[in-house]
Amino acid sequence: MFMQVRWLLQELADSPPAVFVINLATAGYLAARWVSRAGIASIGILHSDDPFYEKVLQEFVMGPAGNCVSDMVCVSEFLSRETQGLQTATTMHLIPYGVPIPGQTARAPNGTLRLIYVGRLVEEQKQILDVTRALCRVVRQVPGTEAIIYGNGPDRSRVKRCLEEEKLGDRVRLGGQIDNAQIQQVMLEAHVLVLLSDYEGLPIAMLEAMACGLVPVSLHIRSGVGQLIEHGITGFLVADRGDNFVATIRHIAANPVQWSRISCAARQKIVAEYSDELNALRWAELLNARLEQSAPAESVKRTLLRGIRTLEFLNTTLSQKNVKTMTPA
Repeated sequence: MFMQVRWLLQELADSPPAVFVINLATAGYLAARWVSRAGIASIGILHSDDPFYEKVLQEFVMGPAGNCVSDMVCVSEFLSRETQGLQTATTMHLIPYGVPIPGQTARAPNGTLRLIYVGRLVEEQKQILDVTRALCRVVRQVPGTEAIIYGNGPDRSRVKRCLEEEKLGDRVRLGGQIDNAQIQQVMLEAHVLVLLSDYEGLPIAMLEAMACGLVPVSLHIRSGVGQLIEHGITGFLVADRGDNFVATIRHIAANPVQWSRISCAARQKIVAEYSDELNALRWAELLNARLEQSAPAESVKRTLLRGIRTLEFLNTTLSQKNVKTMTPA
């Protein structure tokens, strides 16, 4: 990690930015203390309420003032509420994700209701094996349904083995990894997006699916989906991956008129609140505000180079202590 932080500080010193945005990078947060001292605004992004981001909050928002980022962007209303009232020098913001709005929308089911899962094939958070079994149960019990699981991940082989054991053939199948440029075209050929995770931040797959007019069906979890799905209006919230999930899909399959109404409402929700244009405008407002506060480039460079020297000294000192500890008496 030392080498990553040092490299990052050197890159910033060589080409000083006006604003430093940290996204999913521990080294970026560790570098933020020197970046902030250099007079550069450091902006973190809170994507979820999982243990990693809880640690980010503890160390770089609620920790010592010298270690804190200047701003933290929460991507969901839940995360924003959870961080309200924190005793911190960090300024908190709510800026949800944005997605492009396609010119087309999904067509109403005509004899076959296609369900899709789009995301990482992992047990942690996504519970992908339970999702796979839930889709298989639906296809067995609800006539005229089929399901495709799109994505990749460490548990792909387990999903494949599960499907082989279920013996449903192409009625429930793996669709593979989808290129970002193709994701909306794939979604336009489906009718329902299934997301049965233990927790989420603000699920981008759901935003993309709703923009295409798919009806989202999600487990009722505390974070993320509640601001997108109003039950029976813009989608469906289910209590479990078992009976309630199957009953909900059976209801959707039996009520195509309601599917069309919810499809339209789901798409309009994204158009009105979560388009990429709106997201860009919100970010532009924050970045422009911090741009006005940026320090001169030469001052930034000097401070960052001092930070590199300090980091190297600390690393050398710690290495020497380790050597002494490990040397036999």
